[in-house]
Amino acid sequence: MGPTKSYFIAPRAKITCLLGVLATSGLTRSMSPRLRLRVSAIFAVFALLTTGLVSVQSWAAPNNYPTQGEVDAAKHNVTKKKKLIARFDKIIAALAVDEAALSMVAQQKGEVYNQAQVQVDQVAAKVRILQGQADSANAQADSAKKQLGRIAAQMYRAGASGTSLNLFLNSGKADDLLYQLGAQERVAQSSETIYQRSVQTQKFAEALNSQLKVAKADLAAKAARARRAYDTAQRAADVLTAKVNQNKALMRTFAVQLASLQKTSVELARLRADGLARDAADNQGSADMTAPELYSVGDPDTAKVETAIAFAKKQLGEIYVLGGMGPNVWDCSGITKGAYAAAGIYIGTHSATNQFREMARQQKLIPLKDIQRGDLMWYSSESAFDGDKAHVVIYLGNDLMLEAPHPGAVVRIVSVRHGWHLFRYAGRPTA
Repeated sequence: MGPTKSYFIAPRAKITCLLGVLATSGLTRSMSPRLRLRVSAIFAVFALLTTGLVSVQSWAAPNNYPTQGEVDAAKHNVTKKKKLIARFDKIIAALAVDEAALSMVAQQKGEVYNQAQVQVDQVAAKVRILQGQADSANAQADSAKKQLGRIAAQMYRAGASGTSLNLFLNSGKADDLLYQLGAQERVAQSSETIYQRSVQTQKFAEALNSQLKVAKADLAAKAARARRAYDTAQRAADVLTAKVNQNKALMRTFAVQLASLQKTSVELARLRADGLARDAADNQGSADMTAPELYSVGDPDTAKVETAIAFAKKQLGEIYVLGGMGPNVWDCSGITKGAYAAAGIYIGTHSATNQFREMARQQKLIPLKDIQRGDLMWYSSESAFDGDKAHVVIYLGNDLMLEAPHPGAVVRIVSVRHGWHLFRYAGRPTA
């Protein structure tokens, strides 16, 4: 990979760019009206931010950003200070919830692309097999035709005539000619065998060529569908990346202002804000921890688990790229597939949904309450057992997980997000 270019964009220009991405992406059309309103409101506030520290005009929404003047005034008034801190807390929580919602949308769009690409790969493999079979059959058919030609020439030179010679020279009318032949004459047994084999070979080649034509058309259609899915997912990723970057800038500003308000360090204020954001995201739904066992699943193979985790940890800090599966870019199902491939274990195709279904097929799903180190966990906005899964991670133990989370992020180790659509079953690839 080449060096990363860095560009400076003035705050208002950043906001204009962000709004343009959102407006042209079509992503908001797929959101619920409530989420669309929240995102629009948040971006409307962003449009007022023009300086390093948050300095905003009065805004009618309840979670408007405090001005630096309000922060300074609240320092000397306990009541105002408490109210202002509460406002900061609500804003931070709202930012986290909106970012998590966009993250889920981006992950869902990415999963649609991954599943489309899996279909492309499957059909492409079928095309390659059919192409090889068709090439071989065509070669055999050509060889049979040449052999028949030599036999016809020999019969002609030997003085053969009538129906027998007509049969060989007009194979397309073979059935009628053979009927006419009747009892009048018989084709030599060896020549008849060669003829029948030639006809069968040509029919087989024609059938394969027909299948190949259909498969190639199917491949072209699926490739076009995958391309559209990729473009949609990339637009969602662009919106999320802009949102993540904007939130980071806001959180840095909030940390400075909260530190000033609470007379504490900026780092402590930042950690507190991060905690509030995580709590807000976690509270957006809860996982069913008491799901019944489907079947008996054995203990994990410790050696294979550690091999998979060691591979995954070597990728820490490498960037998320839609459809990435190494060597230095990854998406969620790419890192899980690569990690377990390193341990010699097949967990499914490059798709979070397919990996869940593969674990179900192998009868290696377990209730979330029984999860152990090395197990897979999924996130999904669908409650149905066989619904699409938007995200997959590796559980490390001690309430930690390793993931390639979303566009704009890197492979990382974080605390398990117990809310926000954590699915009720985990998978144990090494059982």
